[in-house]
Amino acid sequence: MKILSISFFLFAMAFQVCRAQSTNGSSQPAVKLGVEVLFEKHLDLIRGKRIGLITNPSGLDSHLDSIIQLFREQPDVKLVALYGPEHGVRGDAQAGQSVSSYYDKDYQLPVFSLYGESKRKVGLHSKIDAVMRQYDTEDSGKTLTSGALKGVDVMICDMQDVGTRVYTFEATMAHAMQTCANAHIPFIVLDRPNPIGGVAMEGPILEYPKYSSYIGLCTTPLRHGMTMGELALFYQDHFLTNKVDLTVIPVENWHRDEWFDQTGLPWVMPSPNLPTLDSAIVYPGQVMLEGTELSEGRGTTRPFEIFGAPWIDGYVLAGKLNALHLPGVKFREIWFTPTFSKFQGKLCGGCQIHVTDRNVFQPIATTLNILATIKQLYGKKLIFHPKYFDKVLGNDTVLQGLESGEPVDKIIAAYQPGLDEFAKERGKYLLYH
Repeated sequence: MKILSISFFLFAMAFQVCRAQSTNGSSQPAVKLGVEVLFEKHLDLIRGKRIGLITNPSGLDSHLDSIIQLFREQPDVKLVALYGPEHGVRGDAQAGQSVSSYYDKDYQLPVFSLYGESKRKVGLHSKIDAVMRQYDTEDSGKTLTSGALKGVDVMICDMQDVGTRVYTFEATMAHAMQTCANAHIPFIVLDRPNPIGGVAMEGPILEYPKYSSYIGLCTTPLRHGMTMGELALFYQDHFLTNKVDLTVIPVENWHRDEWFDQTGLPWVMPSPNLPTLDSAIVYPGQVMLEGTELSEGRGTTRPFEIFGAPWIDGYVLAGKLNALHLPGVKFREIWFTPTFSKFQGKLCGGCQIHVTDRNVFQPIATTLNILATIKQLYGKKLIFHPKYFDKVLGNDTVLQGLESGEPVDKIIAAYQPGLDEFAKERGKYLLYH
């Protein structure tokens, strides 16, 4: 009888494993990234061409092989230059740090920074042009004598986005598209899945051009539910002053309702402070904290999932937040000491966000409730930085509502009509079902 019980237990466990495999999509065709589809089906687009590549550490195929190396190994194309967004091609710079252009001895290629001091000096649209002029006029050695833009026949962009408007990779791509349009250089986007799904949309629409910036270009919501390829198509119509010769290579076998961990693809940090899918899930809302004197968890091992300040009592805050019964989330009191960024070396009280059901969790509504609750508990201790906060939100009405004590439901209702209109417009640019 004991042996039969053990056998039944093992059978039940095997059944559950098989059931789990069937529900997570492993029986479906493997998801193929844009770069893999390019090499398999569309080499004619780049055969015999000199390639410029905008990428970073997230530029990998499904086997964790660097796309930089994949391009270098292609006999029919010549990779001539790399271009790095915020954090750099190697991803070694922290948020907001200026990144310099240099020659990479490992890749044996010039690496041009699309994020740094010259971005602020010469203006966003002409960033690439300015870098090229620099290398045209300086004595840079035999590897950088002709200027990389002049040596590029086709520009390719392949970076993992995180589904949130406040992410500079999107602006980097858009401005590179504009520069390539001006230079009559074709632009190819190798698409990747939206890691937090391509169905849900949330948050206010950016008021353009008043709040257009490098952390939000044009009329999209905070959580836009689009891929980089879809955004490129949207920017072509809604942002670029000159049209670029644009090609998007879609992902194969990805569906809009799939989260990244359902694709079978390996997660690689797209930027230093989004180490996990969990952090990306809460990021659309928690990025608002960058415009406040609250720690958003930078300098901890759980950025954006952890938040707080030295003057917050984590027990009290967790109790108040959990009493709201917000969908798909539970708050746990926590104390932490950031190793860098806000409150470096200071003990902070606060909470960790535990998403219990990501399909009903609303990151932006959740963070608005967090801010409203902290405002109720601690009053003037919660300091907003209006100029930056409004850039993140894309308007000034959300902050006005929070500071005046307006109910969060009313704040959300005010921007819902704009979100409904965006949903209709977005449909023109969607590549996946």
